[in-house]
Amino acid sequence: MPVEDDLFEKLRIELRRGSLVMAVLGALREERYGYTLRQSLEDAGLPIEESALYPLLRRLETQGMLTSEWREEGRRNKRFYRLSPDGEAILAQLLGEWNAISESILRLTERTK
Repeated sequence: MPVEDDLFEKLRIELRRGSLVMAVLGALREERYGYTLRQSLEDAGLPIEESALYPLLRRLETQGMLTSEWREEGRRNKRFYRLSPDGEAILAQLLGEWNAISESILRLTERTK
């Protein structure tokens, strides 16, 4: 892999890492369990490995942005996650910041054309 490709890949992963928090919060406006959350993220073009998703869900729950509960569904216990009221407020703030950053970047890149 050429150096430029390697650098791009590292920067792309860094960009995705921050974006995934917003994507997970947004997707959990509707209650989901891990597998269906992972599928919805993948369907939206944001695939995530289970080894990254579950630690992220635990961290967001510890931070008070998600709630969860165990329920039996189809003879299996599944942990269902949902955005908490605090998570809803944080998501709104993050989306506002995301939009402001995006607009700034677009303005800056438009000037260089």
